[in-house]
Amino acid sequence: MPESKHDFTGSSPPIEPPERKKSSLFEVLNRPIHLPFRKERAAQASAGPAAIRPFANLRDRLRRTRRGLVGGLAGLFAGRALDEGTLEELESRLLLADVGVDVTHHLMKRLTERVSRRQLTDIPALIQTLHDELLAILSPCQQPWRPSESRPYVILTVGVNGVGKTTTIGKLAKKLQSDGFSVLLAAGDTFRAAAVEQLQVWGERNRIAVIAQHGGADSASVIYDAVQAATARQVDVVIADTAGRLHTQSNLMEELKKIKRVTGKVDAEAPHEVLLVVDASTGQNALNQAVQFHEAVGVTGLILTKLDGTAKGGIVFAIARRLGLPIRFIGVGEGIEDLREFDAGEFVTALLDETADNS
Repeated sequence: MPESKHDFTGSSPPIEPPERKKSSLFEVLNRPIHLPFRKERAAQASAGPAAIRPFANLRDRLRRTRRGLVGGLAGLFAGRALDEGTLEELESRLLLADVGVDVTHHLMKRLTERVSRRQLTDIPALIQTLHDELLAILSPCQQPWRPSESRPYVILTVGVNGVGKTTTIGKLAKKLQSDGFSVLLAAGDTFRAAAVEQLQVWGERNRIAVIAQHGGADSASVIYDAVQAATARQVDVVIADTAGRLHTQSNLMEELKKIKRVTGKVDAEAPHEVLLVVDASTGQNALNQAVQFHEAVGVTGLILTKLDGTAKGGIVFAIARRLGLPIRFIGVGEGIEDLREFDAGEFVTALLDETADNS
């Protein structure tokens, strides 16, 4: 690999990890919460305001997705019998929320069977059962992130244009840094000068080194250099950005494969994580992206962004049922704190919380 000139944004001396004791990377990225739907609100209330606030924040941020998915079902069907018309209305809402034909068919079959056996007799029971079925779809996607002991731990981020990839990288870097990990960023999106500048701003703001080259440089070379630099500096985590590309552009997908191969020349196990960033508001197209990127580069985890601004958030369930890939994080806002570790139980409960839109 030819030697290239580096731009380091941030402090020039070797990166020193914070003095306070580190949590393990496993502990940082995996804090599951498993609470039964009906008991969850009571448990949060008994724990006090500090416990309620994060859930309430997630619930509020998912308002549009919730309204598109099942919003107002309890009110709409108040006083009505649980019959074929009720189920047809629910089916329509699931399809409009981009849950997808396959998932909708699966859910309706399960619900119809229970109604026919008289296991469901009212709307609250229907919503509770829907909660259980949705949770069953998402629970396998809440998987522990078990990084190897290799350092640096290399995270390659991929996705199409406009999904919020570079911003998500900045938020993830800050999250890891706040938990005591040294981080280095690789500006592998060499096609967009704005992407490099954006990453450098994140670096300057948080005193994180950024490896960058001139516009149009070879992305694989930039990331290769970043991993080498991180190894020399004993940095814990490298997060590499890549240029956005359509999943239908075969030549650009081949470039991603090259980046993976070149990264593996520094560490045979690298990249240790391939994170696909997906814009949840794109609906079924997000599922197509996930399928194509997974086939091309072996995606190991998902980050679903823009869930706060869409009524199409049901695509989460379509992706989960089709691919079963771990969902590492969800994006529900612009703030750093709005990149949230994915918790299936918390997510489904927030979607179906009947009190959320009546306060």
